[in-house]
Amino acid sequence: MKLIVRWLLLACALVLLTQWDLGLSVRSFGSALLAAFVIGLLNAVVRPVLILLTLPVTVLTLGLFLFVINALTFQMASGLLDGFQVSGFGGALLGSVLYSLWGLVIDVALERMFRTGSPPPRA
Repeated sequence: MKLIVRWLLLACALVLLTQWDLGLSVRSFGSALLAAFVIGLLNAVVRPVLILLTLPVTVLTLGLFLFVINALTFQMASGLLDGFQVSGFGGALLGSVLYSLWGLVIDVALERMFRTGSPPPRA
């Protein structure tokens, strides 16, 4: 249940990002759902490989190159889907950063919402 709610909220976040002038466009909410799924899949499969391959550059830039990797995965999703478009690397960079921030907010909110209760106090 939590995974489906997270997926729906990330799709809503993607639609919200298209309302700002970042160079992102989504054709419909269904396209946003598909884009959120593909972005999550790319982040789970492709992103770790990219991080491993670019580890020396990432270390040299003190981790800032991870922003570039996030933007590349965002642009990859755009290239794979017809209903989700990113115009340019700058839009992908800003969009991926804001999408990640929204994902962080969503994760914290869902963690608080789906908490099963506090553990009993120790004696």
